[in-house]
This record gives sequence, C-alpha cells and structure tokens, in this order.
Amino acid sequence: MGSSQESTFSSASAAAQVNASALDLLPVYAKELIAGGAAGAFAKTAVAPLERVKILLQTRTEGFQSLGILQSLRKLWQYEGVRGFYKGNGASVLRIVPYAALHYMTYEQYRCWILNNFAPSVGTGPVVDLFAGSAAGGTAVLCTYPLDLARTKLAYQVSNVGQSGNALGNSGQQQTYNGIKDVFKTVYKEGGARSLYRGVGPTLIGILPYAGLKFYIYEDLKSRVPEDYKKSVILKLSCGALAGLFGQTLTYPLDVVRRQMQVQSKQPQNSSDGFRVKGTYQGLLLIIRCQGWRQLFAGLSLNYVKVVPSVAIGFTTYDMMKALLGVPPRERVHASGASK
Repeated sequence: MGSSQESTFSSASAAAQVNASALDLLPVYAKELIAGGAAGAFAKTAVAPLERVKILLQTRTEGFQSLGILQSLRKLWQYEGVRGFYKGNGASVLRIVPYAALHYMTYEQYRCWILNNFAPSVGTGPVVDLFAGSAAGGTAVLCTYPLDLARTKLAYQVSNVGQSGNALGNSGQQQTYNGIKDVFKTVYKEGGARSLYRGVGPTLIGILPYAGLKFYIYEDLKSRVPEDYKKSVILKLSCGALAGLFGQTLTYPLDVVRRQMQVQSKQPQNSSDGFRVKGTYQGLLLIIRCQGWRQLFAGLSLNYVKVVPSVAIGFTTYDMMKALLGVPPRERVHASGASK
C-alpha cells in the first residue's frame, strides 16, 4: 500500500515538474500572448449580450432605436432565444483572442523598448504606458480588423422567427450571412481586400487615444495603491473599471462612426437616401446633422455597463495569468533587456 502511494505521489510530482519546465522553456513574449488571449476571451464572453445590444443601438436597427437595455434584451430573447445574445460572439472571440494577445504582448514590448531607448526623454512614469498602449492598440487593430467587421455584420442581423431570412423590422431585401467565412467571401466580392477594412480609419483614430489612456490610467491608479494592497483583486478590478470608463467616454463617438461605416452597405437605400458615411470627420458631421448629436452617444450608458466588467476582468485576468505562467516582474525584464 505504502509503496503504491509513494509511486503515485512521485508520478504526480514528475508530471508537475515536466509542466513547470515546459512553461520555463516558453519565452516571455509567448507567455504574455497566452495571458493576453485568455484575458480577452474571458472578458468578451462575459459581456457578449450587452455588446450585441450596443451594436443594435449604434447602428439604429429598426425596432431597437427607442428601446432601453432591458427591453432590447427581452426583444432579442423573444425573437432569437439565448443564442441571440451570443450571435456574432464566435467572430468576436476569434477576433479578441489574437487582438488581446497582440495588444497586451506588444504593449509590454513597446513599453520595454521605450524605457530602454527613451527613458531620459519621457521618464519612467505612466506617460510610457500612454505611448506603449497607443502603439499596441494600433498594431492589434491592423492585424485583426477583418474579424471585427465580420462580428459587426453578424451582430447587426436580427432574425424574425416568423419571417425567416429577413432582418427584424427592416423593409427591403437584406443581405444575410451564415457565418464568418460567408461574411469574408461576400464582403471581398463587394470591393476586394479594401472592403475588409471599411471603417478602419475611425477605428484607429479612436483606438490610439483609448488604448493609451486605458493603460495610462490603469497603471497610474495602480501606482497610487499602497504596497500592502497592490495584490488585491478588488482594487485591480476597480482600477481597470475606472480606466475603461474614462477612456470610452472620450472616444465613443468615433466608435459610433465606425459601426455605421461597417454596416451601411447592408442598410436599405433608395435614390433619395443621401446618408452615406465616407470618412471619420465627415461621418461625425453627417450623423450630427441627420440624426442629432445624441446619436454619437447612442448606447453609451449600455457601454458603461459593459465596460466596467469587461476592462476590469481583462486587466485582472491578465495580471493573474502572468503570475500563473511565471512571467517575471517588469523591473527584471527591463533590467535584463538593458544589460544586453
């Protein structure tokens, strides 16, 4: 009996050592990619129903313009059931995993590069996080934007159970998509590779300040936390939530322009329809003139509800995953990079 227990314990110990050694073999950037991807997937799935409703409000889908959050969720449940809450979430997770992985990893790499090369000019404070976060956000967007386009087009469709194939409440014939691959194929036929990046202009203009501000505020708030509480999950969640709320408020109108550019080819048009968003600033002015300035903030209250858990979960999961994967503290990473 005793010998069998000893062999079991020794086998478990050997397996644990193998797993630990396998993790040790991974380079730091690979661990940061894994941690970032996991953080993005957890955060995005947690708020998927709210994200779906936000897109319907932003794109002024007929039947949802005057509804609140609860009424919109109830209407989705009525027409599409539970699956309706997660329509487009497959594309969203497929996008967010590489996006978040690239975002967090490149943020760490840009931050390390800035500190190693420009520390005398920019210092070592949260300003570094502002620059690194902005650059990382732009890099991640350019690499994953077509998936975001697919997610938006899938989420924009609201099927009526009684009228299969039609968008709920919309008149005229609507393009329907059967999945991510179908979106890519159809959009590519419409205008080639450029059409897969429709709306990337306002996206970049919005993500550069948003990503930078998000990391800047989060790291600045964390630096003000007393040493005894730095490992507190509640405080990390709070810092992440505040960072997301502030960043989203400043850049939200650009997100509305982006969504309308992404879906406008699907909306019914006629010869008298002069509403066509062609660029960021033109889109902002056109929305104000035709739909009113309030439309630039349509769904913002819902976005607050969504951003609080999303950004908080994202930052906290990332920090916890880094600790789990054995990513060394930043000071050690930077010191080793500077010594090379």
